[in-house]
Amino acid sequence: MSFFFSRGFGRSARKNKLANSTPPQPAQSYPSRDSSHTPLDVSKNSSASSLVSQRPLFMCQPFVRTSLVKGSFQTIVMLPKYVDSGEWLAFNMFEFYTYLGQFVNMLAEFITPQTCPTMNAGPGMDYLWLDQNKKTHRLPANQYIETAMSWMSQKFDDQTLFPTQQGVPFPPHFTTVLKHMYRQMFRIFAHIYHNHFDKIVHLSLEAHWNSFFAHFISFGKTFDLADNADLVPLVHLIEALEAQGKITHS
Repeated sequence: MSFFFSRGFGRSARKNKLANSTPPQPAQSYPSRDSSHTPLDVSKNSSASSLVSQRPLFMCQPFVRTSLVKGSFQTIVMLPKYVDSGEWLAFNMFEFYTYLGQFVNMLAEFITPQTCPTMNAGPGMDYLWLDQNKKTHRLPANQYIETAMSWMSQKFDDQTLFPTQQGVPFPPHFTTVLKHMYRQMFRIFAHIYHNHFDKIVHLSLEAHWNSFFAHFISFGKTFDLADNADLVPLVHLIEALEAQGKITHS
């Protein structure tokens, strides 16, 4: 029995965990299973002069320092002794996916086509979606997020990619797929930070959200899942968390 499966994250357990999660706020029901889209690896980035000129709320005091954890996440993300690296990556990526989905559910009433007609990480940084025919689409943020979550859900359910049976190896392209998934999760983080952090504060979840993000970035940097170019929309926050000692990596 694999580590992934033994911890209650087998095929059926994954579905049950998502189905049984009850967020505090009313939420849309997702991810759906019928998306045929694939992830986009390119974003539309305008010139630096058009980017945010005002310090965003998440970079202001006291919010930039608000956290549940005082120390570094390094000891949490490090590969445990005797644990297969593929199992550790699979386990953590599914955990990030699950928790991120719960936060999105809590914010669902605020992420609408009217409030967020594009999927963006602030002015000048729009994310497009690439369909199976290699055609780009400018989607409202809620549709982009639902499509991304659906795509990731399909990956987690793929037994050839995330095997739960004893002796079945992870495929050679496993890390490549994880990097695509990590990129999509980061884009959701970036959209929420730049557009909905005030709602996070209103719900008194900023300490949880910042800690979750620091954990996510620490893991991505430790296992080379994060591309520095993708991290640009939140680079100042990442630098602040590094200065506080919350994000460290080997």
